[in-house]
Amino acid sequence: MTATRSDHHVSLHGLSPNAVKVCQSLQQAGYQAYIVGGGVRDSLLEAKPKDFDVATDATPEQVRQVFRSSRIIGRRFKIVHVRFGREIIEVTTFRGSHQTGKPHNAVQSEQGLLLRDNVYGDLESDALRRDFTINALYYDPISETLIDFTHGLEDIKSRTLRIIGNASDRYREDPVRMLRAARFAAKLAFKLEPATAQPILSLGELLDHIPAARLFEEVLKLMLGGSATATYNSLREYNLLTHLFPGATPLINDSEFNQKMIELVCVNTDKRIRQGKRVTPAFIFAVFLWLPLQAEIKRLLAEGMKIGDARNAAVASVISQQLTRTSIPKRFTLPMRDIWYLQHVLATRPGKRCFGALEHQRFRAAYDFLLLREDAGEDFNGAGRWWTEFQFADEAHQQTMVETLNTQQTSNKPKRKPRRRKPKKDHSTHDNSPPPASD
Repeated sequence: MTATRSDHHVSLHGLSPNAVKVCQSLQQAGYQAYIVGGGVRDSLLEAKPKDFDVATDATPEQVRQVFRSSRIIGRRFKIVHVRFGREIIEVTTFRGSHQTGKPHNAVQSEQGLLLRDNVYGDLESDALRRDFTINALYYDPISETLIDFTHGLEDIKSRTLRIIGNASDRYREDPVRMLRAARFAAKLAFKLEPATAQPILSLGELLDHIPAARLFEEVLKLMLGGSATATYNSLREYNLLTHLFPGATPLINDSEFNQKMIELVCVNTDKRIRQGKRVTPAFIFAVFLWLPLQAEIKRLLAEGMKIGDARNAAVASVISQQLTRTSIPKRFTLPMRDIWYLQHVLATRPGKRCFGALEHQRFRAAYDFLLLREDAGEDFNGAGRWWTEFQFADEAHQQTMVETLNTQQTSNKPKRKPRRRKPKKDHSTHDNSPPPASD
């Protein structure tokens, strides 16, 4: 189906001028070129588009000839990045069915996962290869026409998320599509079409075959897209969370505190993103992995390990386990460790160490983490309020606060009972006992 300008409300004003320029340049060079995917979908939903991808019948090498400053990336899928300052427009060649490709261009694993897929096709075959109908809409910014092979326009109007083709087969080709289904349904407030939703519960384990680095990127999209709360609920509904956080998922329902803590990090993340504030993945991973961390510390203490050694061993163990599912770059694991280690200082406020904690580069994140724990139900005897005042007080007032706190903590300590001294034994070699009475 082709829709003209009068049949749709995609506006050129909401599109990236650079994406339009890429389409124009490719068409002038004799190729087909369309804006496709999220940029078109969001325009039709009257949301602010963020991602602008271009699909063309030009091969990656031909695109490179049109845009000399571009570069080809990817092995599994070849993509051309055309850079305009800070903005990058991704250009992909129309794809064909992997079943018709040559063996060296289309490779699948035993589970059905596509390992390599550089089979080229035409516009219609490219549309049928995309994941969901709402992402298979092609917009020509030059003629302002919209091309729809999969009834995506109808699904947008009915707010339905529908996979293209047989759901089980498409999930086996790329299990990450299950995460995308959960994310799009949550983000757009769409209902999952029954045939699209049904196989997810039985095929979730296919995610265990996805490289850890790719799953890390997916976690960022899931949690940092502005709809973390709805996405989290969707992941739990379809039992997908356990394939991302295997250590945390079984513990979430163990207590009201555990449930509340995860819910709060999602709510707070969405709030910060709406306010335009920065959110670090280190904080999100620190919260999710806090649950298995505490369980592991408790287990090690029960085995007789000292508290300091138990903490260090638990941190190493929990991070190591998580890395088998999602990679976490060191630029995030190191801050995560700092956030965890600072919790003891912030909760106990041990005298002069408070000044050192305040100067620590991870103090703000650790402080936010402490407040989150308090909001979830932990009681630290007013530590959150104390740190809120302490960090903004002048030096003299800070000193007074620490001295007052020391006095309170000393007076609250239970007094030790005086130890009874045992009578000293006489270790003399002489016998000083009185002589026995004479008969």
